[in-house]
Amino acid sequence: MSKAPWRRLIPAAVLLLGLALFLTFGLERYFSFDMLRRHHATLVEWVAAHAVAAALLYALAYALVVAFSLPIAALLTPLGGFLFGVTLGTVLSVAGATLGSVAVFLAARTALQDLFRARAGAALARLEEGFRRDSFNYLLFLRLVPVFPFWLVNIVPALLGMGLAPYALATLIGIVPGAVVYSSVGAGLGAVIDRGETPDLGIIFDWRILLPLLGLAVLALVPVVYARLRDRGRPAS
Repeated sequence: MSKAPWRRLIPAAVLLLGLALFLTFGLERYFSFDMLRRHHATLVEWVAAHAVAAALLYALAYALVVAFSLPIAALLTPLGGFLFGVTLGTVLSVAGATLGSVAVFLAARTALQDLFRARAGAALARLEEGFRRDSFNYLLFLRLVPVFPFWLVNIVPALLGMGLAPYALATLIGIVPGAVVYSSVGAGLGAVIDRGETPDLGIIFDWRILLPLLGLAVLALVPVVYARLRDRGRPAS
């Protein structure tokens, strides 16, 4: 016997409930650079004394933040660079963000994909077919360009029928450049805190950083454009 249809909504409902509770109780006030400025010495000491546990806890916390779409992810990546250095901080943040994104993807696919298909017209059906054909490259493009909301990019591929494996791989690869940038910002966070300042998280929109990211994003679409031009050049059978 198949599961009741409402059960398919449970994973998405849990994630939405977590976000609603987080916002309702104003928990974001406990995750700020001001709070980090107050407690950074204690945090650094604890991480130094429990390095492995701290790394695992950080990756798990990052995964939960992404899964519940909590509006504090911009703080976590610099925090990783601050606590673990650029290399390990990047690895941990990418791992956590990928796991959290997969959770959102699976919840959206379970709860919403059938409904989306039922309501989609012919035009959206063609869009789904076109996206699925080159879904890895399209998602890689969306991940590399830092202007698309991360939570939205987690959901759309699920609605358009993308497979889990290419989704996870494109997500993992696509978020690495941004994670490196923010982890690098975090690596110098100690000096910024000592000066009583706040790090510039808008640095990713600096043209010296944004242009290379856009270049990588365009390269991600080159195979798609090539395939389209090749297909147009073939004689009709």
